[in-house]
Amino acid sequence: MSPRALAFADRDFRVSLMINRWSDIAAIRRLFVVVSRLGDGPIWYALIFGIPLVVGIEALPISITLSVGSIIGVLIYKAIKLAFKRPRPYATHAAIQLHAIALDEFSFPSGHTLHAVCFLTLLSSWSPLLAGIFLPFTLLTALSRVILGLHYLSDVLFGAGIGFAIAVMLLLVDFSAIVPTL
Repeated sequence: MSPRALAFADRDFRVSLMINRWSDIAAIRRLFVVVSRLGDGPIWYALIFGIPLVVGIEALPISITLSVGSIIGVLIYKAIKLAFKRPRPYATHAAIQLHAIALDEFSFPSGHTLHAVCFLTLLSSWSPLLAGIFLPFTLLTALSRVILGLHYLSDVLFGAGIGFAIAVMLLLVDFSAIVPTL
C-alpha cells in the first residue's frame, strides 16, 4: 500500500473510531440500533407501498422509481462488496465496538447509506416536503453505520455517492409512461 493510501486508511480508522465511541452512551446506541433496523428494509417498503396508498395512483411512478433504485442499489453494492472484500471495522480493529448484526461480511460500501441517499434524492424531486421529513432519517442512517461499528466513514461516504448517482440516473427516466391512466 502506498504511503498516501496508508495515511488515508489510518485517518479513516481514527475518525471512525471516534464516531464509534459515541455508542458508549446507551441512549445513543439504542437510537442508532433502531434507525439501523429501520434501514434494513421496513422504511423503504413503507415508502414504496405507502406513497401510492396515501396519494393515489398518480404517485405510482415514484414508487416504481424507488423500487428500481432499490434493486439497482442492491446489485451494485453487492458487486462492489464482492470485488473489494473489505473487512468490517470491528473485524479488523479490536478498538471498534460492534453493536448490531451485520447483514453481510464486507464493509465497502454502505448499502444502508446508498439506499437512504438514493431514496432521499428521488423523493426530493417529487416532494420537497417529504424529502425534508426524510432528510434526518437519511443522516441518522449514515451515522448509525459508523456508530454501530459496521462501517468506516469512507464506506458511508462512498455509499452516499453511489446512491446519489443511481438516483440522478433514474431521474432521467420517465416511469409514468408505464403506468396505466385511469
